[in-house]
Amino acid sequence: MTTRRCICPGSYDPVTLGHVDVVERASRLYDEVVVGVLFNPAKADSGMFPVPERTRLVEQSVAHLPNVTVGAYGESLLVDLCSRLGVTAIVKGLRSGTDFAYELPMALMNKHLTGIETVFLPGNPAFEHVSSSLVKEVWRLGGYGLDLVPEPVAAALRERGR
Repeated sequence: MTTRRCICPGSYDPVTLGHVDVVERASRLYDEVVVGVLFNPAKADSGMFPVPERTRLVEQSVAHLPNVTVGAYGESLLVDLCSRLGVTAIVKGLRSGTDFAYELPMALMNKHLTGIETVFLPGNPAFEHVSSSLVKEVWRLGGYGLDLVPEPVAAALRERGR
């Protein structure tokens, strides 16, 4: 029997409860899930959290899922990474039609390049408004929003301050 392995790629800056929801659901559909914290090493890391800290926060946020691993990956096409890791599907969460319009061309290109399938999971409506960008903006401008991220991220944001 072949192990069914998928990847949930993203920048995860920071990981949100919406991300965790998608990973939890993927972990019920696949034998193994790789959460790929993707970054471009040629760009100065202008994110809120450096890649090693993002990776640690994701690991802490999905530690309750025994079939999930987390890794940081840069300077590679996603399809090439999938090939190296033995991944047979890319899993993406969709919050809205806008997400679908953005993700569909990438899914079709990935299919064209290597035949890998992208599986879209409709987002939990409770997190439809949640994105890493909005969490960061609300936090920087004095809003709360910590109820939209896993506790390790909330603690890191409190420690970091605004």
